[in-house]
Amino acid sequence: MSVDNKHIAAILLGAAAAFGAYKYSNLTDEEKQKMKDNLKDKFHKLKDEAESGAENAKSYFNDLKDKASSALKEHFPDVEKHFDEFFKKGNSTASAEPSTPSGL
Repeated sequence: MSVDNKHIAAILLGAAAAFGAYKYSNLTDEEKQKMKDNLKDKFHKLKDEAESGAENAKSYFNDLKDKASSALKEHFPDVEKHFDEFFKKGNSTASAEPSTPSGL
């Protein structure tokens, strides 16, 4: 049996987890509470950054959509008319009754 990178990574991860558990078990109750509070603060900061990032992404993509549509209208002024005709034509054929095959 050969040892590949996944096995080495699993061994290192297990060793790091064991060392962390050992260090945590040797902490005093005050140090444990301080560490928990520190982790909670870091989590809340990360959560706030992620929420603001989601809002920034929404506004970015809305701006990008507006710029793209204005550029399309600038270079192709009749684009709305062509899209309306295209989708009306597509809807009229979709609403027609399907023909039955002659072999049935």
